[in-house]
Amino acid sequence: MADKELSWKYAEDFVVEAPAIATARQHSLELGIDPVSPATGAQLAVLAAASSAHSILEIGTGAGVSGLWLLTGAPDAVLTSIDIELDHQQTARTAFASAGVPANRIRLITGRASEVLPRMNDGAYDLVVVDADEGSVLDYVEHALRIARRGGLVLVAHALWRGRVADPARRDHTAEDFRTLLKAIQDSSAVVAALSVAGDGLLQLVKTAD
Repeated sequence: MADKELSWKYAEDFVVEAPAIATARQHSLELGIDPVSPATGAQLAVLAAASSAHSILEIGTGAGVSGLWLLTGAPDAVLTSIDIELDHQQTARTAFASAGVPANRIRLITGRASEVLPRMNDGAYDLVVVDADEGSVLDYVEHALRIARRGGLVLVAHALWRGRVADPARRDHTAEDFRTLLKAIQDSSAVVAALSVAGDGLLQLVKTAD
């Protein structure tokens, strides 16, 4: 195993997930959901804590793994989460309850993000996480940057898309969409950006201009 792969594995193994998150991860796998990795989840928690986030929007509820990590870092925040799959959200709701998260701090919206996001107010959230329907990532990030407040965070999971983004020989639509997104971010003066290689990649943006 190459040194970089050993370091990646070490970083993943460094994270010890709380029982509620480990259970949500198992349920994710049973439902065929690809949750964020433990190291990526830990980064979500650190960023939520560092930004003192009070209002968090998540695009892609899944079975609650990323939501639980976000609330680990921002235990007083209100989490709004969008997903088209009602059964996934019901599983996530159980996961939040098992973790002791008060019901009034969770707002689950069942529906297509492409239909819900246009109705959300500009600058309404401290932190927005994009982790759904990778084929719509460009549209979702555009909405996320509008919805996040100035100085707020936009985090994009799976930004290296299974190692394909870094390989120019990979020409599938999803890899190309992520490359297009990353190029646009490189050229943007409206954000400060960093790309983490933890898990499947985490693009981290701070919105500096409206």
